[in-house]
Amino acid sequence: MAGHSQFKNIMFRKGAQDAKRSRMFSKLAREITVAAKMGLPEPDKNPRLRAAIIAARVQNMPKDNIDRAIKKSQGGDAENYEEVRYEGYGPGGIAVIVEALTDNRNRTAAEVRSIFSKHGGSLGETGSVGFMFNRVGQITYPLTVGDADSMLEAAIDAGADDCGSSEDGHEVTTTVEQLGAVRDALEAKFGPAAGAKLVWKPVNTNPVGEDDARTLFKMLDTLDDNDDVQNVYANFEVSDSLMAKLSA
Repeated sequence: MAGHSQFKNIMFRKGAQDAKRSRMFSKLAREITVAAKMGLPEPDKNPRLRAAIIAARVQNMPKDNIDRAIKKSQGGDAENYEEVRYEGYGPGGIAVIVEALTDNRNRTAAEVRSIFSKHGGSLGETGSVGFMFNRVGQITYPLTVGDADSMLEAAIDAGADDCGSSEDGHEVTTTVEQLGAVRDALEAKFGPAAGAKLVWKPVNTNPVGEDDARTLFKMLDTLDDNDDVQNVYANFEVSDSLMAKLSA
């Protein structure tokens, strides 16, 4: 998610996911398996696998589940998943990017298109909204590791492009190429990151009113419920008061 209450928006989405822990673990395991299959099954030598394991640990995924997902990647029975990206518009003209891992592209496309349509949105061609986002690296830390000035200074020294802090944590932004180097430098100083991955960051955000926001969040929840969908990004902006109202 993105926008004015960025961390609050993230927490709103995570709150919805926490109620569906089994589905969330399944998605995390799928990403771990795919990452391990595409590279080495060792996180120290496979940045994508390392990021997937970090994401799983943040959600308290049991170590046995993580190990099982890695082991599955080395077996002949591992499914062949394809990475797919869908782009379109949601309620209020909000641009949305959906990333999926699927073993049936036609099925997933039909399901994602239906979700957009049922919530007043429309699925477009690849690239239809991608120009409204930048592909960047994102590294997150809890506030407990240090104050905003310390994190900003360390991020700049590590070669990051930006660092923002709020009551919910620190978020460091890097280029795609610098993600690994910046993450390693910050982990040497602050310890393991809460998250380190490539994301789609909106170039600009668009405000949405209460009615559109309610429908938009329902659409995002429904997309999250889809087994094939891994990540969803949108360029909405909401006020703190409206987010608090919708999160209540």
